[in-house]
Amino acid sequence: MNDLLFQFVLTLPALLVSLVFHEMAHGYVAYRLGDHTAKLQGRLSLNPIRHLDVFGTLVLFLTFFGSGGRMLFGWAKPVPINPNQFTSISVQKGMMWTGAAGPAANLIVVAASALFLEMVPISNELLFTVIFRVFQLNVILMVFNLMPVPPLDGSRIVGGFLGREAYIRWARLDRYGMLFVMLFLFLILGPLQTVFYQIISTIYHIFLPSYFA
Repeated sequence: MNDLLFQFVLTLPALLVSLVFHEMAHGYVAYRLGDHTAKLQGRLSLNPIRHLDVFGTLVLFLTFFGSGGRMLFGWAKPVPINPNQFTSISVQKGMMWTGAAGPAANLIVVAASALFLEMVPISNELLFTVIFRVFQLNVILMVFNLMPVPPLDGSRIVGGFLGREAYIRWARLDRYGMLFVMLFLFLILGPLQTVFYQIISTIYHIFLPSYFA
């Protein structure tokens, strides 16, 4: 139990960094497009407390300790976005760019942490573990959120390329978002697990060739 708790203490800061950058990126891009909702609610902040979701945090604890540290799943509070406040851009394109911002932020963290691991000799095993966890969790978050499943970010990106009528029908699927996400989680933890982890493994090889040659 002590070892499991230690692993959680190492993992939690990495997860907070990953979730905060992801959610703040959504809010920042929305702000740049004219929507000040996130800024007015104090969500353009690196303070993790502002982004925590009570239920998502509870699920995080339950999945980690319930699986003996083999699984970690949870979520932050979604950043509020009012697409009707976008200026000089359509709702459809605005949602596409705000959706893409989250995975893009994760990609930046992936690249930065990989560059650090590749370029800087790290003799401290604890420091290496923390930085690798940051890399690992951002890869997983990026890949997961890029899946074209409403209401994940990938669905926003897909929506940006649809015709107007098709987009309206596509956006309506958000109301079933939790059902779709639960179904998708079942698939990637079951029938599609190999495919999901193969994508992640490929990214590991691209960004950390010294460790995954």
